[in-house]
Amino acid sequence: MDGLIKMDNKIRIIDVTNRDGVQTSRLGLAKLEKTVLNILLNKMGIFQSEFGFPTTHHETNYINANLELAKMGIIKPMILEGWIRAVKEDVEKAIELTRIEHLNLSISTSNQMIEGKFQGRKTKDDVIQGMVEAVRRARDLGIKTIGVNAEDASRTDMDFLIKFSLAAKKAGADRIRYCDTLGYETPFRIHFRLKDLTKAVNLPIELHCHNDLGMAVANSIMGAKGVIEEGQDAYINTTVNSMGERAGNCDLVSTALALKYGAEIEELGMADSNLRLDKAWQVAKYASYAFKVPIPVNQPGVGDNAFAHESGIHADGVLKNRENYELYDYKELGRGEQILVETGRLITTGEYSGISSFQHVFKNFNLTFKNEDEARQILELIRYANVQKQKPLVKEEFIFIAKYPKIAELLLTMSPPKITIFQPLIFKDENGSSDSGNLEKKQLN
Repeated sequence: MDGLIKMDNKIRIIDVTNRDGVQTSRLGLAKLEKTVLNILLNKMGIFQSEFGFPTTHHETNYINANLELAKMGIIKPMILEGWIRAVKEDVEKAIELTRIEHLNLSISTSNQMIEGKFQGRKTKDDVIQGMVEAVRRARDLGIKTIGVNAEDASRTDMDFLIKFSLAAKKAGADRIRYCDTLGYETPFRIHFRLKDLTKAVNLPIELHCHNDLGMAVANSIMGAKGVIEEGQDAYINTTVNSMGERAGNCDLVSTALALKYGAEIEELGMADSNLRLDKAWQVAKYASYAFKVPIPVNQPGVGDNAFAHESGIHADGVLKNRENYELYDYKELGRGEQILVETGRLITTGEYSGISSFQHVFKNFNLTFKNEDEARQILELIRYANVQKQKPLVKEEFIFIAKYPKIAELLLTMSPPKITIFQPLIFKDENGSSDSGNLEKKQLN
């Protein structure tokens, strides 16, 4: 450890579970679950949550409700930031629908994407021009912080990536997001690419790494180290339990542990001091429940076997001194309390529950109501939450609804856009004959 020089700049975490993690195929989160997760991430000291899509209509109430929680100081100091395409019309729509103040604007930059996805509709110059127009529009409309995402940056020619990033900076961007969209990077390569990019652009850089080759955490740490070495802050994008498309994203808890216990990482002083590992267990368990995806038994820090010892040599060594076979203590992650499982009578609440079962459950959380009318109003919200989630509520969700019923009401309200054009459907039977009756008539029958 001799000769290490402390770094003035820091590595902060921007969690993208509520934007990228919820895009996991065949999975997702209810708006209430996304909100509770934001509250837990805030308690963990996460710098920023990329919490949704402000141009998507079904996200509007959820986004405005969470922004209201931030205004109330419930989600604070964590920043809430939305993701949109780097298109000026998306900027305008985001501001029209929501009270968003922080945005990340995304567009593809690699030859593969420009040729294979845009298929002649955009050139490299078009990519830069459209991004610049979107950034300027966001700045003109008062967005406080603007990140510009280079999708597929890891497969983008470095000269063009620098040109793109310098144009974003000139237009008013605060950060550049380096997206390893396909998990293509390796730790050694990304370290030096990020050094070169930071040196050329002189802006803070975000690392957005996917896990297709199993190296998302290593790539994120080494890329961020390169940014720090060139005198800028680095931001690592994570998801809880590595949720995300295909093989997932950079895992939140693994990243936090690496920043604290990785060789020559903690000694360099790069990690955000606000990060609270003691909330990691609660965050991981809640996300596992909400996504309905079990935590792998060997998951760093939060897996069932993360602190399990069976080998005689290991068991003997850890009983003599924890540090013989454990790099960190389970208590640091908020683990250690016993989990009680009811094996007798169990009263649950759902979309058809009555007032008696509802009040019984809430007594277990030491929550009381002023009168029965208040209790019945909260019960109605609980019913709607069960309809939306289609699974039992947990303690954090019950308490949230009881404490913030008006916010919960907004979260549970869906208002689909009015459909003004009606098209008759053509139904074909197994023999191929068609029936083009009016849909409204078919629905009535």
